[in-house]
Amino acid sequence: MSAPRRAATPAVRAAELRRLIEYHNERYFVLDAPEISDADFDALVRELRQIESDNPELITPDSPTQRVGGAPVTQLFAPVRHRIPMMSLDNAFERAELEGWADRLRRLLPDVDLEKLDYSCEPKVDGVAMSLTYVDGRFTRAATRGDGVTGEDVTANVATIGVVPHRLAIPAPHHLEVRGEVYMGTADFAALNERAAAEGTKTFANPRNSAAGSLRQKDPAVTASRPLSFWAYQIGEVDGSVPEQAAAADDHPLWPPATQAGSLALLKKAGFPVSPHARTVRGVTAAFTYCGELEGRRHDLPYEIDGVVVKVDDLGLHERLGTTSRAPRWAIAFKFPPEDRTTRLLDIMVSIGRTGRATPFAVLEPVFVGGSTVGLATLHNEDQVRLKDVRPGDLVVVHKAGDVIPEVVGPVPVDGGERPPPWAFPTVCPSCGGPLTRLPGESDTYCTNIDCPQQRVQRVVHFASRGAMDIEGLGEERVHQLLQAALVADPADLYVLEADRLAGLERMGALSSANLVAAIEASKERPLSRLLVALGIRHVGPTGARALAQAFGSMDALRAAPADELAAVEGVGPVIAEAVAEFFANPLNAAVLDRLGALGLTMTEPGAAGLGAPPRASGSGTGLEGGESGVPRTLAGKSVVVTGTLEGFTREEAEEAIVARGGKSPGSVSKKTFAVVVGEAPGAAKTEKAAALGVPVVDGARFAELLETGELPTD
Repeated sequence: MSAPRRAATPAVRAAELRRLIEYHNERYFVLDAPEISDADFDALVRELRQIESDNPELITPDSPTQRVGGAPVTQLFAPVRHRIPMMSLDNAFERAELEGWADRLRRLLPDVDLEKLDYSCEPKVDGVAMSLTYVDGRFTRAATRGDGVTGEDVTANVATIGVVPHRLAIPAPHHLEVRGEVYMGTADFAALNERAAAEGTKTFANPRNSAAGSLRQKDPAVTASRPLSFWAYQIGEVDGSVPEQAAAADDHPLWPPATQAGSLALLKKAGFPVSPHARTVRGVTAAFTYCGELEGRRHDLPYEIDGVVVKVDDLGLHERLGTTSRAPRWAIAFKFPPEDRTTRLLDIMVSIGRTGRATPFAVLEPVFVGGSTVGLATLHNEDQVRLKDVRPGDLVVVHKAGDVIPEVVGPVPVDGGERPPPWAFPTVCPSCGGPLTRLPGESDTYCTNIDCPQQRVQRVVHFASRGAMDIEGLGEERVHQLLQAALVADPADLYVLEADRLAGLERMGALSSANLVAAIEASKERPLSRLLVALGIRHVGPTGARALAQAFGSMDALRAAPADELAAVEGVGPVIAEAVAEFFANPLNAAVLDRLGALGLTMTEPGAAGLGAPPRASGSGTGLEGGESGVPRTLAGKSVVVTGTLEGFTREEAEEAIVARGGKSPGSVSKKTFAVVVGEAPGAAKTEKAAALGVPVVDGARFAELLETGELPTD
């Protein structure tokens, strides 16, 4: 049920929006079967709020804008009336709205210097709001937020969540309410859905949906089987004093504390899990900066967040600021750009890659998701299209997380009505008209015509890409142009291009032609490992390419090696070895390689242990200095993980520098990791795992020192 066209009058549109919002609230909270994304729902509410702001006479007491957003109370669980209402939060979607909130605070607090005001910034976890009650330190009740005034009693279910304390670890008042969020971690969510798919039972759309569904079980044993977690974020009602004998102690806790930061510290001391990513900052500018930092790290967290809750830290000011009918004035939710949106699937088409793989992709009504406007999204392969059962004409959910390729998650459920017919995978290549063949035992379909025009384009595009030869200015559009002008047929042709001929092409000119030729010439210096990646050998990625280049040292040695010798290299194995051997045995590939060598490309790997030598067994590194480049093997046998941005290095260059010195640069931290190098905006998961395992952490500014000495820098 999607929003219709805008109505002719504000009154009619407002009425329609209220009906839509109520409908989607029920689908989301009661039926656990949402039809639109959170972002689309927020857009409906924002539109209604704008209409009511422009036309105050249209505001009604029962409007969703005047009530706490949440689940209506059902007959499934006993109702619980909150002694203090559980309110919603107003939202900010950009800096101007956050500053507008600060301006409202300034008007309400004329005697307070907001530049010196502290704010508590806490991740907005995408879960289910929960109220926990403790009497004399013992857990007695759990209730959902519901409509803010009345929730549902889910005590038996919440009692099965292992991290929720049944008895507080410190003395507490007679009656204590703690508020927080029940959620499911992303890894636990993936495992739950995998198990459900294997058992043929219902899978969940997202972690929030799975947490809500797990709590809405009449049998607590079902809830207990689900991997639920809990973060505490607020002290609610405090009634009664701390027991007399505890109050007499010098270190007894003060209930309630004076600040939000103090509340989180006290909750943690009492035994509740609290977010380790909450931070207190001074001033709205710092709050906005931290929102940006957390947005950049959101995918490193082991749970989903959709924003940051910014609160005035001084709890005394909360009393002065008060609330509106639905939200506190002392807090606001800064929402990140949506990563899931609903849009129309216009068509399903097929692209042909450099290996001939035919990949279906979705053509969409453009939609803003994940920070950019998306019109195309991947559908992976024929099996995924069938499994997701998406069809041209469907309303679909699109997911895009940061720089990740947009993906169609699935169709929006429709009650009744006739759907378009299922999509059928084509039998001929859309580029060359040749047959498309699905290989036995594989999920992918291929165009087997090696002279397919689109394959030629994609092979050159891949060759020039950043992780391969890194030729600046040579993107897909430019490659198409070069092939259409018959200037390039394979990667070797790039190295005989002349600036004068390029300047005659449309949108080139003398300067851009000279720059492109210079970038191509500079790429000749890339090491053998980068060339192996650029060649697009099936199954060979950066890690396998480095392993082969380090083991054999030169292209000649690699081309002469039989498959069993290739397979003996650590991290290669028989599948990659066969693919490499087949690639080198192909006469067309051999001719291109001969030309590349004759044109002056680097055919050796700097720092390789013994150029042209057979592969060493695992762990037999000598630690000797040298290699053709003269780079000392200071990190021989050591594993160094890089996270974040390092000044003077791209990620690939940092990894190459480690490997050139005999080390390894894996993508994850383990007990065997020698050090973790932390640059700007590092991944939280890697730094936290390093801390948990006791792995040394090296500041990114000391990376050069680590490379030079092979030892951990000391102050």
